This record gives sequence, C-alpha cells and structure tokens, in this order.
Amino acid sequence: MNGPAQHGARTLVAGIGNIFLGDDGFGVETVRRLTEHPLPDHVEVADIGIRGVHLAYRLLDGYDTVVLVDATARGGEPGTLYVIEAGTPGAHDTKSVSLDGHGMSPDAVLALLDTLCAGTDTTPPRRILVVGCEPENVEEGIGLSPRVAAAVPEAVRTVKDLVQHKALT
Repeated sequence: MNGPAQHGARTLVAGIGNIFLGDDGFGVETVRRLTEHPLPDHVEVADIGIRGVHLAYRLLDGYDTVVLVDATARGGEPGTLYVIEAGTPGAHDTKSVSLDGHGMSPDAVLALLDTLCAGTDTTPPRRILVVGCEPENVEEGIGLSPRVAAAVPEAVRTVKDLVQHKALT
C-alpha cells in the first residue's frame, strides 16, 4: 500500500437510505455505482442502507474520515448536490437520541459516536462529510425520480474527487 493508508488514514464511504422510499435510495444507488470505479487502497465503500446500528459499529473501526452519501432535504431544487461538513465529534446533543436499533438515523449515530467510542476505547473519525442530494419524492416506491437519478453520476464524481485528491486532509 502507498499513500495515506500506510499511516492508518482510512476512509469509509457509506451509502445511506431506504431503496423502498423513492429518492431516499440516493445514497445506496450512488455507492453501488461508485464500486464500479477504481478507488485508492485506503478507501472502503459500504452500502449501509437503513442499518444505523451497523453504521455505528463501522464508525468504530478506526476510520480517519467518513463520507456519508444520503438524500438530504435542505430546501433546494430536487437533484441539487451538497457537500456538508458534519461537524466535530462531541458537537451533537446526546440527550434526545433514541437507542432504537431499527430507527437510528445517521444523525442519531453521530450524536452517540463519542459515547460509543468512550465505551469501546476507540477514536472517532477525525472528519465526517455528507455528500447529499435534495430529494424530490420520498414516498413509498422503488426507484429514483429523474432529477435525482440524473444527479447520481455527479455525486460519484464528487466522492471520487474527495477521496482521490486528498480534499479530505
């Protein structure tokens, strides 16, 4: 191995979302397409889907950087992409987090991250980014809306650019 992987600077790219709720499947579809491209050795790609507990445990595996790919409603036009710095560990309110293993959203996982790390004597990721896409439809149904589907190739390019050009440092 060469580059950041020698020094333990591992990166996790995690696709989040429910493929049965239309555009909520954006993250899952994006990471599926991302796996068709060569990536640096230090980058791992995972389809997390709706398994928030699985994401929580993955974050304890010693990643320096995590890139979450998810549908992200911020009020823009459907298909708009965002790159968001999720904040530093410890910046989330843990008092309002539910420990329901079936309903742990990425926000809930991030809110519990410091507690999970303290309980397992691990270090949280240094940096957490979200590559998000404004959804058009998150109602029951399989398949992305045309505008969100059209944003997937650009999201793949964005994630590749982040992990290949050391924009994560």
